[in-house]
Amino acid sequence: MSAPVHERQNPAFYALMTALIVMSLGPIVLMLSNSFKLNVDIMSDTSSLLFLPTLKNYETVLCNTLWYTPKHVEYCNPTFGWALGNSLIIAIISTAITLVTGCMAAYAIVRFRFLGRGSLSMTTLLMRMVPPAVLLVPVFGIWTFNYCWGDECLDGTYTGIILVYVAMNLPFVIWILQSFIVQVPIQLEEAARMDGANPFQVFYLVLLPVIKPGLAAASIFTFRIAWNEFLLADALLDRKTRTVPVTIVNSLTEHDIDWGVIMATGTLLAIPPIIFTFVASKQIIIGMTAGAVKG
Repeated sequence: MSAPVHERQNPAFYALMTALIVMSLGPIVLMLSNSFKLNVDIMSDTSSLLFLPTLKNYETVLCNTLWYTPKHVEYCNPTFGWALGNSLIIAIISTAITLVTGCMAAYAIVRFRFLGRGSLSMTTLLMRMVPPAVLLVPVFGIWTFNYCWGDECLDGTYTGIILVYVAMNLPFVIWILQSFIVQVPIQLEEAARMDGANPFQVFYLVLLPVIKPGLAAASIFTFRIAWNEFLLADALLDRKTRTVPVTIVNSLTEHDIDWGVIMATGTLLAIPPIIFTFVASKQIIIGMTAGAVKG
């Protein structure tokens, strides 16, 4: 019996894949390497990947959170520490509210029969197609002039930006979770009701554990949008509630640009979404392999 003949891949395929990998990883490697360089080395004509790394940029960014005072920092600017805390608060709370609200709405659309259910389901996806830049002017006007109680307005507060992110991400989360809830057999819920479970117990104890992969996928999407969004955050937040993307852009001036500090800030900005994605992806893998048996 002759050995199987494997078709040789075209060299152009490998060249294309190599180019795509370089284009994808190039900016990340450049940002990471420049975060360990001094500003003089970054602007030097002989700058390369071979350099003496330093942690001074990270010490400058995290000076107010370190247990020691960096010697090279004359004035510790706590802006990034505040911005990092603001980003975590806004991203986590908006993600939690979006998941809870979106899951309930998706369950109602899938399981309940009411007039206009199909149109409502399609409308949720159409609303997600509206780009955030289009919403910038009307949202800014509404938040600034209409939603005020005395001298207090939603503009520049955590509540205002969280509500905007929930409204922006909710349609897509509903659309994602609908596809997972439809695949759950209705017999599971009927069996739980026959055992005496009330509607809330059926929802929380029967449905949610089954759709964990969908919740993980929706949480990744929602968290990354809320963490990286810039336009609405720049318009609606003030100096005390700014997020990290807004802080990075505001640090760019025509007189002084510390690229090393900016690259270090960008590297730190990328860490929480990566960690969150890995944690949530574990739930997706567990859900995909649950019930699999060896043949």
